[in-house]
Amino acid sequence: MGWPGERVYAGCAYIDQVELLCIELAKELFRAEFADVRPTSGVCANLVVYTAFTEPGDTMMALSIPNGGHISMGRKKIGGTAGSVRGLEVEYFPFDVEEMNIDVEATAKFLKELSERGRAPKLAMFGGSVLPFPHPVADLQGPLHDCGAIICYDAAHVAGLIAGGQFQDPMREGADVMTASTHKTIPGPQGGIVLSWERFSERIKRAVFPGNVSNHHLHHVAGKAIAFAEMLEFGKAYAEQIVRNSKALGQALYERGFKVLGEKKGFTESHVLIVDISEYGDGRTIEKDLERANIILNRNLLPYDIKLGRHFEAPGGIRLGTSECTRLGMREPEMTEIADLIARVVIKKEPPERVREDVIEFRKGFQKVRFAFESLREAYEYIRIR
Repeated sequence: MGWPGERVYAGCAYIDQVELLCIELAKELFRAEFADVRPTSGVCANLVVYTAFTEPGDTMMALSIPNGGHISMGRKKIGGTAGSVRGLEVEYFPFDVEEMNIDVEATAKFLKELSERGRAPKLAMFGGSVLPFPHPVADLQGPLHDCGAIICYDAAHVAGLIAGGQFQDPMREGADVMTASTHKTIPGPQGGIVLSWERFSERIKRAVFPGNVSNHHLHHVAGKAIAFAEMLEFGKAYAEQIVRNSKALGQALYERGFKVLGEKKGFTESHVLIVDISEYGDGRTIEKDLERANIILNRNLLPYDIKLGRHFEAPGGIRLGTSECTRLGMREPEMTEIADLIARVVIKKEPPERVREDVIEFRKGFQKVRFAFESLREAYEYIRIR
């Protein structure tokens, strides 16, 4: 319980050293003035931000779920964390489906309308669960700050790409705070992190403890330190290959007849691809068929699904990410093979059990984790634990 050196419990002398080291590595990796590594998940990190910068009844802006927002940003009526736990009134960013991004002009107009109605947002949440292209933080930071909003960027899915210099850099574009998971494009243990500027440090620290954690997960703190060290050493090459693989997979799927969203923009600038598979079945059925073939991805709402009467349990889309196959050493040629395997199940309707045998054979060639320290000793030497 508490900040390193200020614990409520005794016996923390050594974990304090580990946590302080983890904090320093996080600050270096993201070029942040302040880092809190105690949040136990990305949702917990977002709750910390809600606690630090809002009061129940305040207005918050975020993406809707079909447009890529996370359930932690959702309204009360759908059970979203922001609405049901913190009591925030959530307004959604206007979204341009063709651009697969926030509509800057429409958002600026909407902000003016909200301010005139006395409902100017206290918090704006960029980022989310589906983030193929950088969000317009720089374009909207002026209007948002002018109306008194704190800007947060939920980097849960793209934190590793940000750290590797292959996506946008929200902290340099006007974000006041950034939250993230530590187990997506950062290949660490499941957990969360909050990054910010020193001027917000005390508010965030208090929102973490006693606000949202008591005994945080100490073994995860050590794991986060190793993951941050690996990203400092290998993150640039890892992030570059992730993006190359995503683009290659998007192109390969498109060439095989899939409707990959964002086609006119090169499909993606991150690790994630969104595919409309509604002509072949619903997302739940496709997800299960592919799982039977040993291909793991997930169903995903499309921006226009709700208007078409579709539900999150059986949406019209699927979401694919390339971070794990990249970490196993796969490159652009393998993305073509993966697209072939997916097409056999989804388009050609081959029995998944038959395709599974070829997936198993394909996977045998990729058994070693890349972009990582070769041994514990190498990791310890890198981060200079003595």
